Amino acid sequence: MLVQYLIKGGTVVDGTGAPAYKADVRIREGQIAEIGLNLAPAQRERVVDATGCYVTPGFFENHNHWDGGIWWTPTMDPLPGYGATTSINGNCGFSVAPAHDDPKVREQIIGIFNFFEDIPEEAMTQLMPWDWRKWSEMQASLKKNVKLPLNYASYCGHIALRLAVMGLEAWDRTATDAEITQMCDLLQDALSAGALGLSSNLMDHDKHDRPVPSKQADEREWRALIDVLARNPGSTLQLIIDTFLQRKGPEQGAWIAEMTKPHNVRTQMGIIPTLMFQEPQRLEAEALFQQWKDDGREIYALFHHLSPTSMINFVRTLAFAQNGNPVWHEVIEAPTEEAKLALLADPQWRDRAREAWDKQYPHSYFHDPSALTLRESETGYGPVGVTLSEFMAESGVNHTSDALAEWVLRNGTLSTILKKSWERNEERLVGLIRDAKSLGNVSDSGAHGKLFCGAGDAVYLLTHFVRDEKLVTLEEAIHLLTGRSAAFFNFDDRGQIKVGKRADVVVFNLEEIERRPEVKAWDVPDGEGGRTYRYTREAAPMRLTLVNGVATFDHGAFTGRFPGEFIRPCPETPSARALAAE
Repeated sequence: MLVQYLIKGGTVVDGTGAPAYKADVRIREGQIAEIGLNLAPAQRERVVDATGCYVTPGFFENHNHWDGGIWWTPTMDPLPGYGATTSINGNCGFSVAPAHDDPKVREQIIGIFNFFEDIPEEAMTQLMPWDWRKWSEMQASLKKNVKLPLNYASYCGHIALRLAVMGLEAWDRTATDAEITQMCDLLQDALSAGALGLSSNLMDHDKHDRPVPSKQADEREWRALIDVLARNPGSTLQLIIDTFLQRKGPEQGAWIAEMTKPHNVRTQMGIIPTLMFQEPQRLEAEALFQQWKDDGREIYALFHHLSPTSMINFVRTLAFAQNGNPVWHEVIEAPTEEAKLALLADPQWRDRAREAWDKQYPHSYFHDPSALTLRESETGYGPVGVTLSEFMAESGVNHTSDALAEWVLRNGTLSTILKKSWERNEERLVGLIRDAKSLGNVSDSGAHGKLFCGAGDAVYLLTHFVRDEKLVTLEEAIHLLTGRSAAFFNFDDRGQIKVGKRADVVVFNLEEIERRPEVKAWDVPDGEGGRTYRYTREAAPMRLTLVNGVATFDHGAFTGRFPGEFIRPCPETPSARALAAE
């Protein structure tokens, strides 16, 4: 029997940005049934005392990579304890469908997720059925085989499209007209089945320094795929542009904006720099974004309010490769511990490693040994809890690369170091939180299990920006996390505390919640019958998290219930358009 709820005595923040107000909220049959003061309890209705608490819509995780992890971590821990009720996946051009008939080509998808998102190859190979070729078939398999604690939605990835049609040649060339037609047919299959739209990537290079397949797409291909989006009302485009590596983001953003202009396809891209090292791109990017807003363009600035703190390991990480250091990435790619240690001890490798270290991207904190903390030792040899610069002074090793190699040799390849986060521009972040044309909470949750844990970052927005520093109001923060996100994705049935909306609801005391420290959970299959770790967090905790009217987090713990649904965008409606325009 579906439990009915009466949430009494709380303060409602409804997700629209409107002022908070005191009210009771009644939940029946998975929907918000009544809102008012002093509502009387009904028979067989659980009364939740929300005195001192806020009652808000459930939070959107707007940029996740649970495409693989959902198959072996169906709890999506720790998201229920952080008020998340909707997870957006298939981002960055990375999706698990469509897929090619040839297993060797499908391995490319697995390798992409493994390298870019630190999602284990063994788990993806052994625990996912791969009983699909089209996106619609993947969706059917997921619905059949996986229970969901959150509502789940996904893009169709441009990289997967190219690999499914072109095979291994997708890495190397533009598509023929016939291949573009096939891609459009596969994208239409995905949109008809409920995909959010198309995600693509104009930034990344793989572990062999090859541009990802989507970077090989020419204007013909782009215009054809955008035409498909335009023929499907409610579909959106998600785009990763390069404001981080080669820093061509403004140029790339302008190119895509020109191609989406005829249809004004709703688009999200990380056009506005928020980290201090990205400052040289700021003026051009801000001018572009303002022009798009002035022209009424449906282009949203994608951003995250946190710069991730990276935990560097020596088994599986993209940190060295993404910072322009292919020689140190050789250690990561070495297949065994013996092979890794042999490289670290080899004088010729050491010579190449020093040269590569000095040529890393200038914004890399690997250049600053005081920004690298020696966090955990496998052997216990140590030292730990000190910076690499302190170890260099103690050991007498003069070059940072040599010092790190020496420390890993002493402490083992399962040891970890903590890299300092990049400084962020909080003034610009506050502006984006308030900007009607922004999309936030880009946490990367579900990915980078050994690098960082993005899950729960939404709560940091509420504590740091609202409660502690008072940089924005609670209403502004909740609107960003709920109503504005729902409007962007055209989920017109949720994202607000309003009668008739789906009961994705969170109850929390702002003084109780925190983004808890990272902890290791040894629950990821290693492909050999054992388990490896990922970073997660203890619950914030929320008092109550409801997904479609069913509690997923209650009385301080995950409930073991899986009421999430595979949700799809509604065709654009006046209410969604009005909320997006604010």
